[in-house]
Amino acid sequence: MTTALIGAALLALALLVLVLVLAISLRPSEPTGVARGLALIEGTASAQSAVRSELPASERFVAPIIDGSRRLATRLSPGGTVERLANGLDKAGNPAPWTVDRIMGVKGMLLLLGLALGLLFGDISVVGVLLAVFFGAALFYLPDLLLYNASLRRQERTAKDLADVLDVLTVCVEAGQGFDGAVLRVARTTDGPLSGEFARVLSEIQLGKTRGQAFSSMGERVVLPEVKNFISAIVQADRLGIPIAKVLREQTSAMRVVRRQKAEEQAQKITVKILFPLLLCIFPAMFVVIIGPGAIRMMENIFGSGGAL
Repeated sequence: MTTALIGAALLALALLVLVLVLAISLRPSEPTGVARGLALIEGTASAQSAVRSELPASERFVAPIIDGSRRLATRLSPGGTVERLANGLDKAGNPAPWTVDRIMGVKGMLLLLGLALGLLFGDISVVGVLLAVFFGAALFYLPDLLLYNASLRRQERTAKDLADVLDVLTVCVEAGQGFDGAVLRVARTTDGPLSGEFARVLSEIQLGKTRGQAFSSMGERVVLPEVKNFISAIVQADRLGIPIAKVLREQTSAMRVVRRQKAEEQAQKITVKILFPLLLCIFPAMFVVIIGPGAIRMMENIFGSGGAL
């Protein structure tokens, strides 16, 4: 009886998911026949209006499902979610396969998966509904958490590479190379997040932005205090006509001091962090090895003398 109920619940859930996806992904009908030919001549036809057999399998089957789940996630998300995700992608370095639309589509599919798992484990009951809501909400916000974690890791790596990158910039500028050429050399010869950020700054300058505007945009993507100080110094030097080499030398010295202070801070935290592994893992084993034989002998003496009496 329980197996039949579970099977019926899964079938009903699958039908519900299918109806939701189809209802969300349905669009107004595209022109056909002569109207479609005129639309093609006018250049207003899109990939969705092409013949289905001409599209690849991913466009015919996977894309409508992702698009439907994206619309569902967009309707359930609060206002400003798209802008927040776009900002998070900028801070995470804009990974190649991920866009805002894909993240929203994944959020919608994870929401449906969470609802299905909740009903599967909790059955059709109050507990099942609560589990479905819990799993659905947890999986729905899982991409946001992963994106935030990726941005944090990238910021940490940026903080580690900043001093070395400033050294390269300082050497190039003091050797007589222009500042833009030094930035280009850093973008080409170094690895890491700062290399991509400097390449983006150069691209924005080539597209018409001033140097100050391009570096200010970089400061919005990289929220580290050290990077903001460096960008503020570069922007002020550009506006006031201060020699860039002198500014870079001072910034390099400051970054070295900050890097040394952070290393000392991490070293001071080790004594606190190692306390819990000592108490929970090392000390119990030491007590067993050192006190264990003595405790066994004491127990043997106590019980042995009691038996003799």
